Amino acid sequence: MHWRLSIAEWMEGKGEGNKKAMSRLAQREPAPGVIVYDDDAPVAWCSLGPRSSFPRLERSPLLSNIDDEPVCALACVLVHKKHRGAGLLPAVLEAVCGYAASAGYTTAEGYPVEPRDGKRAGADTAMTGIASAFLKAGFSEVARPRKDRPIMRRKLA
Repeated sequence: MHWRLSIAEWMEGKGEGNKKAMSRLAQREPAPGVIVYDDDAPVAWCSLGPRSSFPRLERSPLLSNIDDEPVCALACVLVHKKHRGAGLLPAVLEAVCGYAASAGYTTAEGYPVEPRDGKRAGADTAMTGIASAFLKAGFSEVARPRKDRPIMRRKLA
């Protein structure tokens, strides 16, 4: 719910309130995200939808809209901590793009971080994904509002 609400709304609903709000969204079509499983165990989550469904993203001076192309925004990508560092993120992004294409989206857009100087991104800064994984999943950089923050896109079939 981080990108779907104002900071005041998010703070007010922190915890159970935001969980309930996401649960309500999950009852709608199209789904507000994708859960990726390994057998029966969920290993990753990606929040997605039309860019306009993420007001906080729309207002971000860093990640503001770069053009008028309608995109499916991949606003948050989470790999469960037990599975981080295993190179799973490109496959998660492939699965998410497959879902987005089946839902009628033609372009996926991500907002990953690009860690510098050999440092690893922490979970708090990597919530939008890592640039190298987006590249491996067929995304291309279309803008770079800050040296560690590319905006990346991928055409969907």
